[in-house]
Amino acid sequence: MIGLRRLHFQDAFSLQERLRDACIASDGRRNYLVLIEHPPTITVGRSGDRRDVLAGQERLRGLGFEVVETNRGGQVTYHGPGQLVAYPVISLRHRGRDLHRYLRDLEAWLVRLCRSYGVEAHADSPHTGVWVEDRKIASIGIAVRRWVTYHGAALNVATDLSHFGLIVPCGLRAVTMTSLDRELGSAPPLEEVAERAAAYFAEDFGLAVRTAIRHR
Repeated sequence: MIGLRRLHFQDAFSLQERLRDACIASDGRRNYLVLIEHPPTITVGRSGDRRDVLAGQERLRGLGFEVVETNRGGQVTYHGPGQLVAYPVISLRHRGRDLHRYLRDLEAWLVRLCRSYGVEAHADSPHTGVWVEDRKIASIGIAVRRWVTYHGAALNVATDLSHFGLIVPCGLRAVTMTSLDRELGSAPPLEEVAERAAAYFAEDFGLAVRTAIRHR
């Protein structure tokens, strides 16, 4: 597992590509979990519509935002400081080669993580992701090559939720975004959430933990 740090989206994508290729070359014996923050970034997935980016380029540049088209599943979402972004790079060859099961497993992992902080999250919405009542707290979008996953999930810990107003999150015009901070009144430290996320991921996905949590 790779520890927490702040990384630009394209640098994180290049890292995932290298780890994905290493996982493929090892026949699935080497698996990874990348836990990071991004600077303010809007990503447009394979199903995304650029019209769901509501702010103009000039405004976004003024706010220091990047807009990036990516090959993950899903539509338009926001990444930024205070959000824990998780990129599992793992082989599904020995997990039934079942993408739907993998998505449900990711949701269950994030639900467990939220509930460990006393937030009653759930994942029984018709839409992929994790919710608190009807508020969305985590988004998921993945890609797979030769049954090795990359891209992943974003959990709002202490995220500036106003930034979601610059987009139509995941194509859901009426959605209200939330965070651990909003639900609890104050957020646990992001590094603590990352450490707990790594431990739960190792348990839930049957992987060994080898991680160093770093922040910069």
